[in-house]
Amino acid sequence: MGIFILIGLVFMIRLYFLQVTDNRYQHTAENIVLRYVTQYPARGRIKDRHGELLVFNNAAYDLMVIPRQVKAHDTALLCRMLGIDREEYEKQLQKAMHYSYYKPSVFARQISKSDGGLIGEELYRFPGFYLQTRTLREYPRPIAAHLLGSIGEVGKKEIEKDPYYRTGDYIGKSGIEKYYENDLHGKKGMKVLAVDVHNREKGSYQDGRYDTLAVPGKDIFISLDADLQSYGEQLMQNKKGSIVAIEPGTGEILAMVTSPGYDPNMLVGRKRSENYRALRDDTLKPLLNRAISGTYPPGSTFKMINALIALQEKAIRPQTKFNCMGPLSAPIKCTHNHKSPLNLEEAITQSCNPYFWNTFKSTLNKPGDVKQGFENWHRDVVSLGFGTKFNTDIPYEVSGNIPSRAYFDKLYRGSWNALTVRSLSIGQGEILVTPIQLANLVAVIANKGFYYPPHLLRKIEGKEGFPEKFTRKQVSTIEAKHFDIVQKSMLDVFEGQHGTARWYKMDSITQCGKTGTVQNPHGEDHSLFIAFAPLENPQIAITVIVENAGFGSTWAAPIASLMIEKYLTGEVKRKGIEQRMLESDLIHGEKEKTDNN
Repeated sequence: MGIFILIGLVFMIRLYFLQVTDNRYQHTAENIVLRYVTQYPARGRIKDRHGELLVFNNAAYDLMVIPRQVKAHDTALLCRMLGIDREEYEKQLQKAMHYSYYKPSVFARQISKSDGGLIGEELYRFPGFYLQTRTLREYPRPIAAHLLGSIGEVGKKEIEKDPYYRTGDYIGKSGIEKYYENDLHGKKGMKVLAVDVHNREKGSYQDGRYDTLAVPGKDIFISLDADLQSYGEQLMQNKKGSIVAIEPGTGEILAMVTSPGYDPNMLVGRKRSENYRALRDDTLKPLLNRAISGTYPPGSTFKMINALIALQEKAIRPQTKFNCMGPLSAPIKCTHNHKSPLNLEEAITQSCNPYFWNTFKSTLNKPGDVKQGFENWHRDVVSLGFGTKFNTDIPYEVSGNIPSRAYFDKLYRGSWNALTVRSLSIGQGEILVTPIQLANLVAVIANKGFYYPPHLLRKIEGKEGFPEKFTRKQVSTIEAKHFDIVQKSMLDVFEGQHGTARWYKMDSITQCGKTGTVQNPHGEDHSLFIAFAPLENPQIAITVIVENAGFGSTWAAPIASLMIEKYLTGEVKRKGIEQRMLESDLIHGEKEKTDNN
């Protein structure tokens, strides 16, 4: 009897402890009928320099599933509502069960507001499923897709890197969305809901006592001018290439056009994966941002750099003349018909190849040691923003290539001279630059020797301060006095009697530019033009590259001049030039020519 009484006391004490003192099982029971719903914050909007909305949020839903709570239901009906087949249904359910039998995971994502409303009315038929409120990005103007970037579901590595994210969360994958992710994503909240046995929500648990509010992301203002960007994309329709426009006094990017491009709305919603595959497989490579990832020989535009370096290294003076006539005048022949000899200003205007070969040779020979002269040349080129990344908020930029002394020592086993590397004198050979680096060069020339790193950010709403690296003045090794003659020569390109862009002169705006026809070993030469305006107090520096289009004065120059007119005056009056650029189709014409060959 004593043993039985003792055992009875033990059970009584244990029952008292479980029912009165220990509430673990009470909480477990409550968890069965409680649903913890993440409150996703509204992602910060993106606006242009004038406050125009470029990216905003639209209501959407994710269909969530808790495998443990799933019971027999009309599978065919659910598949019809979601637009999937039975195989996809089983696949998603198995994926959810593999993740967790008890925790919710995404079964179908990015369901539109209208479809979500229809599904919500029938959810009582599907135990274990519920709708999670989300938002989708929307773009009121189909522009600047590469620059703005896109968002997508977080991957395993991103979750491991940052504990803020959970499976099913979205994160910036590219562009502004990726670089400013921490400011844009906001802070998640939590809502605890009571749910009955029929999967119907009965309201907040304990009147929302345990709920937390989501904090919206911060709005971001970027330096882009939406009207200028849109106009640039129109001008580049049916052409391959890019446009980059920068405000010289700040380094702010006014436009960054790459063509062919795509509508950013294509990479939003349930069609994102399908559209991405189509863009990825397109032979015209619309996903490539040519403005920052495309590399080209700079061609004749590089002649101004060699002129500036020669002046800085005291290898020539503005009055120095070189002859370009005769069989022995230069190993690089002149491609233009003009008088000879020329001084520096005339040589830039006429883009005389032999002049700049002699200039380059004089620079390398100046110290008495060609290799030391080359190192001086290399230092000066890099100081102008070439051969390196700007490392601001520009997505996926590449550094291009400025060959070093070590490279040529290895290539030629230490035996080389100016003649060996003569292609560098006219911007060919191993030199590769990006359009944004060329636009930055124009800003350096406009500023007479300095630049601010090109960037996109203007302001983050509610956040004080500005990244110092965006405002740190970068001073080149070239003294300011040497830029006067280069600016005057660039002015003559528009204003001079024989200027290569004289057809695009405007009486109201003093434009300064330089044409380039870039050799392309894989086909037709590239059309290149760089410019800034106005001459006094420059407001815009621009580079235009039209691939496989031939002479710089034929395509790139008029596009650059129209962009300048649009930005500085707000409208374009030269309708004849504009119409020719808008209606020209260089992509399909080039394809037709290739097919015929």
